[in-house]
Amino acid sequence: MARCPDDEWLRRDRTNACWQLVYHALFFTHLYLQPHERAFVPWIGQHGGDDGTEGEPYSKAEVLDYWTFVSAMVDGAVDSLDLDSPESGFWWYPMSKLEHQIVNIRHVQHHGAQLADRVRAAADVGIRWVSAGRGPE
Repeated sequence: MARCPDDEWLRRDRTNACWQLVYHALFFTHLYLQPHERAFVPWIGQHGGDDGTEGEPYSKAEVLDYWTFVSAMVDGAVDSLDLDSPESGFWWYPMSKLEHQIVNIRHVQHHGAQLADRVRAAADVGIRWVSAGRGPE
């Protein structure tokens, strides 16, 4: 994300600007780390629409703050999930909790690949797929 050129970050001639893809992936990661829909508390920095992707764009700094917030909760949230539950906790996902978490991981990978492709096309900047630590590249 840090390697994404500023003009690409805000580019609106696509269905979704880069900032929307990043925020969307973070929002749904945050949501789906909850045991169920009712347990979700939106991030304090959210500003716009149900999932935060409508309205004014998020700056890279704002998205990095959200990334830090979500990253800090991952281990504890995963440890507290009942992965043996036959229900995902979300009515729109009729599957087990474990399968839902796999879908959540695939969702992050999908948008990560979209962003990497856009940055490569816009600035010829490669993005490493695997990093030694957690956090934005």
